[in-house]
Amino acid sequence: MTTSAALGARQASTVESSGAHEGGPGPARPLVVTGAIAACAAAGIGIVILTFLVLAGWIAAPHAGLGPDGLTGVLRVAAALWLIGHHVGFTLHGAGRIGLLPLGLVLLPGALLWRAGRWVVRAGGVGRLRHVGYAALALAAPYALVAGALALASRSVLAKPSLPQAVIASFLLALTAGGLGGARALAPWGQLVGLLSARARSVILGTGGALAVLTCAGAVLAGASLGAHLGEFTSVNALLGPGAVGAGLLLLAQLAYVPNAVVWAISFTLGPGFAFGAGTVVAPTGSALGPLPAFPMLASLPQGLHSEVPPWLSVAVLALPYLAGCLGGLLLARAAPTPILEAAPMWGFACGALTGCVLGTLAAFAGGSLGNGRLTAVGPSPWQVAVVGALEVGVAAAVTAGVANWLRFRVGPATPGLRQPYGPAEAQAGRRSSQGVPRPGRSGASDDGGHIIYLDPWAGEQETGGPPSPSRGPSALP
Repeated sequence: MTTSAALGARQASTVESSGAHEGGPGPARPLVVTGAIAACAAAGIGIVILTFLVLAGWIAAPHAGLGPDGLTGVLRVAAALWLIGHHVGFTLHGAGRIGLLPLGLVLLPGALLWRAGRWVVRAGGVGRLRHVGYAALALAAPYALVAGALALASRSVLAKPSLPQAVIASFLLALTAGGLGGARALAPWGQLVGLLSARARSVILGTGGALAVLTCAGAVLAGASLGAHLGEFTSVNALLGPGAVGAGLLLLAQLAYVPNAVVWAISFTLGPGFAFGAGTVVAPTGSALGPLPAFPMLASLPQGLHSEVPPWLSVAVLALPYLAGCLGGLLLARAAPTPILEAAPMWGFACGALTGCVLGTLAAFAGGSLGNGRLTAVGPSPWQVAVVGALEVGVAAAVTAGVANWLRFRVGPATPGLRQPYGPAEAQAGRRSSQGVPRPGRSGASDDGGHIIYLDPWAGEQETGGPPSPSRGPSALP
């Protein structure tokens, strides 16, 4: 009877623990299974959204009917758009490789993977930040497999997506977006930023300030150029005649290419500019372009040969990277943990180098080829943007950080944690006293008829060179 009672109690405890896992906060399934479910859900939702858009365009376009082949084509195009959202290039039969892809479309899978990462952390029972990497890996690995399967399934005689690029790009995007979402589910942004060292935070802050100035300048410049060529934009749009539904889809496509236009405008402000075909250039010193595709946004580009822009406008545009570097250096100097006069320019140039690396990466993703022939080179040159951006922003940030720290040193030791360039505060006070300037608030000083007497309990040791006294300190004062 005792044995049966113990067995019944053990079975009851097992049922209670399993029920707690099913209905409680604990993980009901392994983390790998949770990540696979989240990956399939994120990919499925993205494909469903794009399928509705493609289906709307298919219905609005003139066609012979929506048969089985039409539905297969709609699904294939939706899968291709989903891969394009992960920046996967295509090879078109008879046209060549298509690599000029919209950066704005990456926001759709990025947002879905962000939510998927949060769900994996919560449903998987991840309670520590150091374990978020396992959750992100559990999400990214099956997501890359889904992307590879869709790349194989969406291949046709006309278009073939790149299988290696589909697997690698989807894995990196899922690892980054899912990892950030999972980390945000466990801690606020302030705590996550606090994991970095103070020096790294200051460099990242300066880089962020410089990139913010360049992004705003690029957006304003691209919008101003489009506004100046609004007539050409309207003419191209009317020439296409897309209709009501087609006009909406065309507007979405142009909005997806807005980040590309901003990156191109940033490369224009840096000086190298960008190209739209072999042997073409658009820069502050002048432009030379050939015939352009019938895309309304491209109407903002000056076709043919044009001389340089007005001198005042050219100077203002080329001065923007230096202004961005000045702001980055100022933010770096203000956020530095222990600013050192001679090291401030070095960290300022490091801020510019990091900014150049980010700009070069964005330029590589914002450009690409549009088939064979003269349109193989479209967009800015990544290495030129990286090198020129690092030099212009880095030099300005280095000079600004050095000047800001020098001014802070001139103010005095009022700023907490500030390293003085000439030694500790006692040496400063000793120098002032040797010049006849009294040191206020000195412990051990007494006022005797207007004369201030200072007592140094270690004066004898400094003169005789003897060993330090065991009672060294303020308690040894007479």
